[in-house]
Amino acid sequence: MTLSEQMTQLAQQAKAASRDLSRLTTADKNTCLLAMADALEKHATAIKAANALDMEVGTQMGLSTAMLDRLKLDDKRITAMAKGLREVAALPDPVGRVLDERVRPNGLKLRKISTPIGVVVIIYESRPNVTADAASLCFKSGNATILRGGKEALNSNLAIARIMIEAGKRTLAAFPDLAIQVVPTTDRDAIKELLSLTQYVDLCMPRGGEGLIRAVAECSKVPVIKHYKGVCHVYVDGEADLKMAEEIALNAKVQRPAVCNAMETLLVDHKVAGAFLPAIAQRLGEKKVQLRADAEAEAILKSEGGSTKSEIRRATEQDWFTEYNDYILNVRVVDGVRQAIDHINHYGSAHSDSIVTRNEDRAMQFLGEVDSAAVYWNASTRFTDGGEFGMGAEIGISTDKIGARGPMGLEELTSYKWIGIGSGQVRS
Repeated sequence: MTLSEQMTQLAQQAKAASRDLSRLTTADKNTCLLAMADALEKHATAIKAANALDMEVGTQMGLSTAMLDRLKLDDKRITAMAKGLREVAALPDPVGRVLDERVRPNGLKLRKISTPIGVVVIIYESRPNVTADAASLCFKSGNATILRGGKEALNSNLAIARIMIEAGKRTLAAFPDLAIQVVPTTDRDAIKELLSLTQYVDLCMPRGGEGLIRAVAECSKVPVIKHYKGVCHVYVDGEADLKMAEEIALNAKVQRPAVCNAMETLLVDHKVAGAFLPAIAQRLGEKKVQLRADAEAEAILKSEGGSTKSEIRRATEQDWFTEYNDYILNVRVVDGVRQAIDHINHYGSAHSDSIVTRNEDRAMQFLGEVDSAAVYWNASTRFTDGGEFGMGAEIGISTDKIGARGPMGLEELTSYKWIGIGSGQVRS
């Protein structure tokens, strides 16, 4: 079978499975999801064994420490995957909601009803937990999904999908096992072939680095929901609680630096830079974070009172646009909230940005004028996540302005149709 034939078969199977999914009740879907969650925990040893093979591949590929951390599955992360499935099961079914109702003067009743999108292709890198997240959200929202992870995570992805499918088949006789499929090849041309099948595939969602997302968007003939990168900022205002700002900045950068909602640039008002930068640099230095600073920040950090274990170098123009996904942080001193907002809107990626301040007026200005999918006041950017937003697991994050924006959960995986109920009306 050629690659083209193989991808066509996957897509045809997914389209047929999406129609079978439409016949499942909410109770059917929830029962399967709960069984899948139990199965992931029960088979944790098998998942970790498959993941160990991937970690070996990742090491041989020369993945960074941060990227290897994204790839790794341990008991805690497997438990978190299972928890995510249970949370999705507990959420309201997004399908069949009445979004609008109206009666026309001629008596025609119109109803706008939420429906599944159909077949959703998810393309992602490194993080095998995405397999469980994406499959569970698509299943609950009535969508068949085709999963294409990176070659470094193939063993983990296949193991997770197999365990979930087997649990669904054991639980429900009518379970459409082809509603969850993993692309079994690492051939890059598979993506191009799959995303040319507009008669079967309805939507593509790439999750990963900017290079992957741009490549997918450029080759796809089906609609793509995306965010190109996560250049996220924390702005420490002149009226910030500096201890709070320290904790927020540290969390935003080092809690998990390889993810898209991690901070890449720290902006600090010049009024508090002399006090704040040495303190935060000391803590970042303990985590071996390299700092790339503008002239004013560099002078403060290298002064007698600004000793730090961090390597410090002068930031270039390109650095301000860069998503590092690593222990590297840009630092700039700004002259107030206006300059911070202008910096973010120019260099940022419209993903997640935060202000730390006691001044409500300044916070409201920041929240209103920063043009990003998620904007925070006195909180870490790390909260831009479907689970943290109460959506259960997330299917991805969008910085597009048409359709979904920000974390995407169940509701964002539905479309709608209009239902007309008449009594013989004809248009004159």
